[in-house]
Amino acid sequence: MIAPVVDAAWTAAHLDEVVLADVRWYLDGRPGREEYDAGHLPGAVFVELDDWLAAPASPREGRHPLPDPDVFARGMASLGIGDADAVVAYDDQGGVVAARLAWMLRVTGHAAAVLDGGIGAWAGPFETGSGPRPAATFTARPWPQEALAGADDAADPANAVIDARQHERFVGAGPDPVDPRPGHIPGAHSLPAREHLGPDGRLLDRAALRERFAAAGVDGERPVVSYCGSGVTACHNLIVLEHAGLGTGRLYAGSWSQWSHSDRPAATGDE
Repeated sequence: MIAPVVDAAWTAAHLDEVVLADVRWYLDGRPGREEYDAGHLPGAVFVELDDWLAAPASPREGRHPLPDPDVFARGMASLGIGDADAVVAYDDQGGVVAARLAWMLRVTGHAAAVLDGGIGAWAGPFETGSGPRPAATFTARPWPQEALAGADDAADPANAVIDARQHERFVGAGPDPVDPRPGHIPGAHSLPAREHLGPDGRLLDRAALRERFAAAGVDGERPVVSYCGSGVTACHNLIVLEHAGLGTGRLYAGSWSQWSHSDRPAATGDE
């Protein structure tokens, strides 16, 4: 198992030993594939989040529920990612999207990491086209229950519940742009994933990251439950939690997109 986060220098030195995975995806609906085709890391495969990293959206399950393990396995195999491959996932948002793939692989026992700084940290060369990797064997494994949380866990004050969305969505400042209700899960703490990044798009140092988690109620004692809008950037908080040396947490995959369709209470402001 490789570290949860690796830098560009490490990646360049291990290009022949890893599979690079481009996981560019945008909340506004822009196709990430177009950005991949315009330029990507050498030999990288493009992973379509909506095809392979999520099941179809529904009010009951949320906008990005985890896919059936067989679907995930079929997607990885078709991209040439096999059981024994180590994967370095990247995007152009500091890893907040690519972390979904890295987390899914890591919790099912595969070697995977997020590229610190994403494509912006890569000095080159870049490719605009590459041949597909040969299909591989990727064994479907069930999502481990110890890595998952549900709505009841997110409501449990015994857990440190962290919200990876931008702060304005957490406080419910105006209508939510994609979900039916604004606000956040009562008792949760705001911990925007994008604010783990410095001006250069790379992660803050570990001491600064630990301070951020401590301010959000992560004390090393209470179990951590991470959520966001739909369970994507919540994975970044979990990857960074591990990178900072604070252990592992659980993903509430349904996240706000599931909670806000229910009759559970919503909090607003800096509760």
